[in-house]
Amino acid sequence: MSCQTIANTKNLSEWLVANGLEGASQGQLLEEYCNKLLAMGVPLLRLHVAQRAFHPEYGGIGFDWLRESGFSDEQYTYSETPVQQWLASPFYMMLQERIWEYRERIGIEGHQSTFPLLQGLQESGATDYVAAAVLFEKPDPSKGPDPNDTPEGMLISWTSDAADGFSDDDVALLKETLPVLGLALKSAANRQMASDLLKVYLGRDAGQRVLSGEIRRGSLQSLDAVIFYFDLSGFTVMTEQIPAPSIVEMLNDYFALAVKIVREHGGHVLKFMGDGMLAMFDHGEMGDAAKSALDASVDLGAGMEVLSAGRAAKGLPHTGYTLALHAGEILYGNIGAETRLDFTVIGSAVNQTARIGGMHGALGQKVLISQAVQNAAVDTEYDLVPLGRYMLRGVTEPQMLYTLYLRGS
Repeated sequence: MSCQTIANTKNLSEWLVANGLEGASQGQLLEEYCNKLLAMGVPLLRLHVAQRAFHPEYGGIGFDWLRESGFSDEQYTYSETPVQQWLASPFYMMLQERIWEYRERIGIEGHQSTFPLLQGLQESGATDYVAAAVLFEKPDPSKGPDPNDTPEGMLISWTSDAADGFSDDDVALLKETLPVLGLALKSAANRQMASDLLKVYLGRDAGQRVLSGEIRRGSLQSLDAVIFYFDLSGFTVMTEQIPAPSIVEMLNDYFALAVKIVREHGGHVLKFMGDGMLAMFDHGEMGDAAKSALDASVDLGAGMEVLSAGRAAKGLPHTGYTLALHAGEILYGNIGAETRLDFTVIGSAVNQTARIGGMHGALGQKVLISQAVQNAAVDTEYDLVPLGRYMLRGVTEPQMLYTLYLRGS
């Protein structure tokens, strides 16, 4: 290894450590890494990195850098059977045969690669392909990694279009700095994984709060918000008549719609409770929160009609819904035991929303709205029709309830 390569290795390793410690994202890290390789004289045409992801929608993520077009990334969705592109890739072969480094000089005249990817790179002018696998967990020595269930780690390839491909010094630089690159990417991936999982399981707002350090038991914030309680109708009876897998599929279908609409209108989904969903709209001004909650209510009603009609047309189980809206002060934060916390909301406003939800059957209305929401919604275009005053269980004073009237519906 030349003196210049030794110096480049030291400089690149130090830069990777510094950026890993500073919390650079995977994309930021890889894009600048490629630019630094070019500045060091490495004839890099293409970089590709694949990493496993812990996410409910996709199982992996790929990062690509091309000298002419720059950086991009792609999520790989879950698949019951491996896609042909993966089966025919060098990465798959490496994991299957437990080969941690691979090189193929694809620029040699008359060379025919067995990999379609490399054949395509050769046709576009590439001359050299170097790949490596870095595992972030120790595999079972008796089994090795399963290419159809990739372990946590990093698969990386570098491609050159120089006439002679990568030099020995180029390859030495890539190999010597690879462990440091792996650690930096592992750090970035772990933080991204934590962020993704917290957002999925706790919600966007609660997940971000926890990731930012709001993790002490009893740490609560007082908020004025509109509480939004969505519930499916007749669910208990349906569970006795419909197979469990069909019930779960139906729940996921309806909840996906409800979550999408709440988020589109700036709300936060707090939790799922059997066949119910609790959300809140916290916009600073209660009037803005009330308008967003009512907008979401209208869109939810229209969406539920379309979704239920579509499921009925396919012979799938379908049902109706109820929705209760109330506004007031809530406490938002960490509640529970030292070893099991929940980031949620409590307060009389939350309890009263549940009591309002219990009035749907008696009043025969899908949507019930409290006086507090009606007061906050005075500047909206919605027609809130009074239903009368009622005594709610656990509430000392009678409460005026309303429903939402949509002209032409």
